[in-house]
Amino acid sequence: MNTIFRPKLFTVLKDYNLQAFQKDLFAGIIVGIVALPLAIAFAVASGVSPEKGLITAIVAGFIISLLGGSRVQIGGPTGAFIVIVYGIVSQYGIDGLMISTFLAGIILILFGVLRMGAVLKFIPHPLIVGFTSGIALVIFSTQIKAAFGLQIAEVPSEFIGKWACYFSNISSLNIYAIAISGGTILLTLFAGKLIPKIPGSFIAIITMTALVQVFDMPVNTIESVYGDIPNSFSFSVPTVDWTNLPNYFQPAITIAILGAIESLLSAVVADGMIGGNHRSNTELIAQGIANIFSPIFGGIPATGAIARTATNVKNGGRTPVAGMIHALTLLLIMLVFGRWAKLIPMSCLAGILIVVSYNMSEWRSFKSILKGSRFDIIVLLTTFFLTVLVDLTIAIEMGIVLASLIFMYRMSKINGVIQHESESDEIQNYNQIPKEIEIYEISGPFFFAAAKRYQETLRNLKSSTSVLIIRMRHVPFMDTTGVRNFTEIIEDLESRKTKVILSGVNSEVMGDLRKSEINHLISNENIFDNFDDAVIAAKNLL
Repeated sequence: MNTIFRPKLFTVLKDYNLQAFQKDLFAGIIVGIVALPLAIAFAVASGVSPEKGLITAIVAGFIISLLGGSRVQIGGPTGAFIVIVYGIVSQYGIDGLMISTFLAGIILILFGVLRMGAVLKFIPHPLIVGFTSGIALVIFSTQIKAAFGLQIAEVPSEFIGKWACYFSNISSLNIYAIAISGGTILLTLFAGKLIPKIPGSFIAIITMTALVQVFDMPVNTIESVYGDIPNSFSFSVPTVDWTNLPNYFQPAITIAILGAIESLLSAVVADGMIGGNHRSNTELIAQGIANIFSPIFGGIPATGAIARTATNVKNGGRTPVAGMIHALTLLLIMLVFGRWAKLIPMSCLAGILIVVSYNMSEWRSFKSILKGSRFDIIVLLTTFFLTVLVDLTIAIEMGIVLASLIFMYRMSKINGVIQHESESDEIQNYNQIPKEIEIYEISGPFFFAAAKRYQETLRNLKSSTSVLIIRMRHVPFMDTTGVRNFTEIIEDLESRKTKVILSGVNSEVMGDLRKSEINHLISNENIFDNFDDAVIAAKNLL
């Protein structure tokens, strides 16, 4: 089997030992506890019954860890899918959701087989921030009814209509529900700092559920809205109306693309935390298989979850075994304690999702992009408003088309090659330079499609490099994705004690870098117009 399609589990088991298992066991149990309230909350917010979130985390989470291309990826339902799932269920029902998820699984497998893992890394950063922030705002808006205990029979699906409905029914708010959702938010944010090994959201659920039962508070619970939570699995095949099958392809493609982007982003973040390299195509195939089996067992779409993956890493998980243990932990909780989950207040789940939406909002990145290029601002705001006011599928499609058109426009404005350094600076023989000094030259636009390749190349520098000179005389412009990845490169090199010197940066690129506050990482004394001066400075740093 080609290594690009070989699950990471098969690789790590060669050197697996008891000490590694103990770390994975602890991390897996902690992540399972973290995933419990999130799985239930994501399912409820998506318009399906709570157990479907648990089933997704168990079935899909186990498969993603078993067959995936990342050492530490944790799979399951995520907030990004809430908007999509809710829309599919509203329009096509549960059977439509099952068919769409199944088709999305097949599409994800095709992505992996066709080796499209690298292609999906070319999604521009402003587009990702735009739809992620939009999803966060939509999730927040869906939780107002439960958070305030508003007595509304049916909330409109449109964003503006939803808020108009809330304001017109504000007189029906429930003070108990507000107290529970507010207390949940505070506990979720701060309880984990007092008891580091137990997630704040888990503490919030236990505390708020107990308070509601002890004081018999008049608030909605999972039981009053959905009834009992089953503590068993059911194998089912949806009823397929073949005449409607074409209608499911658009939501299926949306699920597949969003799932691919989310899972690969999560895997990249995890690589940075553990210093590893995931197999993107293997990961896509695993995600596809997981999304085929999830609906068959009664689950919803799944993908890699960044927050749970980070929790796994921070608690010592280093192999896919931790992810499998996370799934088994949830299975045990569902079988043994599932009947108590029905007592959880809906306002408590709303509080947890409000925290999730805040964490998803990426407001710092949003604010940073607004300070940058007007072209990136256009992509950001277009994607954001289309996600909130129209549809996520249209937002992603329009964002990609717009980013491509803007790139072509910017390229058309470049007249020839920019030669910022003087011709006398050409040094034909780099062998004259000390071996501790590495030289890397970037040629062409540092934009979203090339940023990852530059990043991966620079991260593979030999460990003996003390000083790195990056020549940028042939870089006409950088977009936000390029600036972001370049900043990550500098941070990574600085953490490895490699000093960075820039040479030949034109005024436009320098302006973009300064907006990202690059001077906090590279002082102005290490940025030169002239390559000879950069070499002298590099020698002085040795």
